[in-house]
Amino acid sequence: MVYVSALFAVVLMPLVQNIMRLRIGKWSPSRPLAIVALVFSVFLALTLFLIFALPPVMHDIQHFAADLPRRIPDVIARIKRLPMADKFGFDSIAHKSEGAIASTAQYLLATAPLWLARIFDLFTAFILCIYFMMEGEFVYFYFLSFFSTESRERLAKTLVVAEVRMSSWFIGQTALMLILGLCSTITFAALHVRYFFLLGVLMGILNIIPVVGGIITIALAACVAATDSWTKMIGVLIFYAIYVQVENAFLTPRIMRSRVKLMGLSVLVALLAGTALAGVVGALVAIPTAALIAVLIDEYFIQKDAAEAAQAAAEAASLAYNDSLAAAAAATAATEAAAEADTPAVQAADKASS
Repeated sequence: MVYVSALFAVVLMPLVQNIMRLRIGKWSPSRPLAIVALVFSVFLALTLFLIFALPPVMHDIQHFAADLPRRIPDVIARIKRLPMADKFGFDSIAHKSEGAIASTAQYLLATAPLWLARIFDLFTAFILCIYFMMEGEFVYFYFLSFFSTESRERLAKTLVVAEVRMSSWFIGQTALMLILGLCSTITFAALHVRYFFLLGVLMGILNIIPVVGGIITIALAACVAATDSWTKMIGVLIFYAIYVQVENAFLTPRIMRSRVKLMGLSVLVALLAGTALAGVVGALVAIPTAALIAVLIDEYFIQKDAAEAAQAAAEAASLAYNDSLAAAAAATAATEAAAEADTPAVQAADKASS
C-alpha cells in the first residue's frame, strides 16, 4: 500500500505542479491548495461516474446474464445457415458458452460486495498519497542522501526521467481510455446495440492492455450485436477498424508522444506480472513500475555502444534479407519472361518435327 501510494504521488505530482504555476495577478496557489484542487477534481470525477455510469453498468450486467442464454440459440441457428457451418460443432459450443457466460456474469454480481469492502484500503492509500505529495520532496532528498556525491547526481537525473515517463504514460493512457470509451458508447448507442453502456465502459477500461484488450472487447461487442442482426455486427467492426487507424495515426503520436518509450510487449508482460503478484492493485501500478525499471536498466545496465552495434547489425541483416527477396523475385520474373519468349520457337520446332 505504501508503494502504491508513493507511485501514484509521483505520477500525479506534475499535475500539482501545473496547478501551482497558474497565476491570477501576482497570486499563485500554494502546494497544499493545488493538492486540494486536484483531490476535489478526482472526487468530482468519481462521484459523477458512480452517479451516472455505475447504475447503467450494473443494470446491463444483470440483463446480460439473464438475456444471453436465451439469445445464443438464435445466433447458432443463424450461423448454421452459413456454408460449411455444420462441420464445426456449434451445438456443443453453444451449450458450453451458455453456462460459462451466465456463471461469469453471476460471479461478477456476487463478488461486487467484496470489491466494495476494499473501500477502506483505497481510502487509506488515498490519504498516504496525499502525504507523499505534501512531503515527498523531503523523503526524496533523504533517500538521495544514502548515496555518494558522485553517484547522487546521476541517480537524480535518472529518477527525473523516470518521473516524466511515468506521468506521461499515465496521463496519455487515461486520455486514450476516455476517448475510446466515449466514442464506443456513442457509436454503440447510435447502432442500437444492446448493453451499449456496459460495452463502452469495457472498451475504455481494457484499452490499457495493448492490442489484446481491444480485440477482446470488440469481439464481445460484435457477438452481442450479432444477437440482433449481422448489420449491427458489421457496423461495430467497421467502427473499431476506423478507430484503430485514427488512434495509431493521430491520437497516440500526439497524446503519448515519444517520451513514454514502452513497447506493447513490455506493457503486456508488466500487466501479467503485476496481476500475478498483487491482483488488481498490481495491475494498476504495473505500467508505471515498468517505466521506472526501464529507465534504471537503460541508465545503469545497458551498454550503449553494444546496444547501438546490435541495432545496426539487426538493421543491416533486415536490409540484406529484403535485398535477397528482391533479387529472388527479379530472378523469377526473368525466368518467366525467358520462358514466355521461348514458347513460340518451341512450338515452331514441334510443328516442324511433326
